[in-house]
Amino acid sequence: MGLIDVDHAGLVVAAQAGDDRAREELIAAYLPLVYNIVGRALSGHADVDDVVQETLLRVVRDLPAVRTPESFRSWLVSITLRQINTHLHRRHAFDQRTAVIDEAHRIPDAGAEPVDTAILRLHVSDERRRVVEASRWLDPDHRVLLSLWWQECAGSLSRDDIAAATGLTVAHVGVRLQRMREQLELCRTIVAALEADPRCPRLDEAVVGWDGLRASVWRKRLARHTRDCPVCTAPTAERVPAELLPLGLATLAVPAGLVSALAAKGLLPGTAAIAAGPAAAHLAVGTATGGGGLPVALTGKLAAITAHPLVSLATGAVLIAGTAVYATWPEPAPRVPAVIAAPTAGTASPAPSGTTTAPSPVRPSAAAATVPLGARSLESVDEPGLFVTYAGDHATLGRVSASSGAQTRNRSTFTVVAGLADTRCVTFRAADGRYLRHYYLRLRLSADDGSDLFREDATFCPRPGSVAGSVTLHAHNYPGSVLRHRDGGIWLDGSDGTRTFAGQASFIVRRTWS
Repeated sequence: MGLIDVDHAGLVVAAQAGDDRAREELIAAYLPLVYNIVGRALSGHADVDDVVQETLLRVVRDLPAVRTPESFRSWLVSITLRQINTHLHRRHAFDQRTAVIDEAHRIPDAGAEPVDTAILRLHVSDERRRVVEASRWLDPDHRVLLSLWWQECAGSLSRDDIAAATGLTVAHVGVRLQRMREQLELCRTIVAALEADPRCPRLDEAVVGWDGLRASVWRKRLARHTRDCPVCTAPTAERVPAELLPLGLATLAVPAGLVSALAAKGLLPGTAAIAAGPAAAHLAVGTATGGGGLPVALTGKLAAITAHPLVSLATGAVLIAGTAVYATWPEPAPRVPAVIAAPTAGTASPAPSGTTTAPSPVRPSAAAATVPLGARSLESVDEPGLFVTYAGDHATLGRVSASSGAQTRNRSTFTVVAGLADTRCVTFRAADGRYLRHYYLRLRLSADDGSDLFREDATFCPRPGSVAGSVTLHAHNYPGSVLRHRDGGIWLDGSDGTRTFAGQASFIVRRTWS
């Protein structure tokens, strides 16, 4: 029975109420899905396990905020995609700063990535093997879509789940999947042509100078030849459609080491990693069951990781305080607010009425980033003239000037008050009485529901930004994560170390519009 046929709403409700067993069963049920999405999207990168763990940590932290338990699956996938995207940005930034000497001299097809080793060991057909190889030629965003599509084919996700997770309509998802499949078929042709023996002489000429890396520039160059070459396209006449290939047999297994690490952090039952002799079985996707039974079938015992013995579950326990969840597993470096919510007294007078320029900035001291209390606006550092505003329930950036209408100026003006969860930090209240808070990792406006979770989500700690006089706004309950504008919204993201990210995460605090 696939995940889409199982109703886990009861487990979600119980986990939100503080039932540790329900939380562990929920994570165990969806671990294979998360691992398969991440593993495929990242093509077996060494950081797959880390991304999976970061994803599940965020899931546990934000679980109390899930208001419709029936949407848990799509909500979890959306968080998974966000973590994949963050990793890809970080890796891209790292690659730009690093000369990858080993890869530059690697010959084509020298070996498979770890995530695909299991597939190759299964001695699957050439067609399926070539689909796996072709996926490595895809653009990163298409690899992510392919990972979701494969889970749809396997019965772990529905098209509605994918649409909800990506924030697109079902029709738009269909269009994007079609484009991905067209690129996949193109890549399958390239793979088959490169493997042909004998190979097309004209293709040999086209690959002169190729370093063996599956880069988009080479995919396009090779495609220009293979698309119109009768020799290279001949095998496509008998090609099996990708959706008809038995991809379910090629499901990636969750490594026992990852299961053990998650158990050590209290995310899975401590019995999930126990001695089993020299071999270790794996959690397999598609084996989740409903009801109160074990959510994931274990094909044998999982090997204990002797180098990383399980610690007491008390160390990784989840403490329930109201509706908020706080985890005691290791976090980034402790947050020491470099922020002071400055009083309104002593601030300079607002800019004269009628000016066509933005209000002047409030200069923080050199020692600490300061957001003064009172009415303030936040202007983007890398998009001058664009201010934090909102449309409906979600925060966004909008162009505002003194000549803008009163409603537009009001939406870009927030009353800064002492942080609801920490008075050393700040909270932003909109003119309609709602507050800025992060929700599903996106900045939005919500009414105060009186919960501890709301107060934490609505508290931000400023630190110095990328340019003099600017600030970055760190989430009080997500150390290391800051508000950053991108893709038409304002999100909570971890820095990838680039100047682009720093600019998108920095704001100038300005006085009110007059």
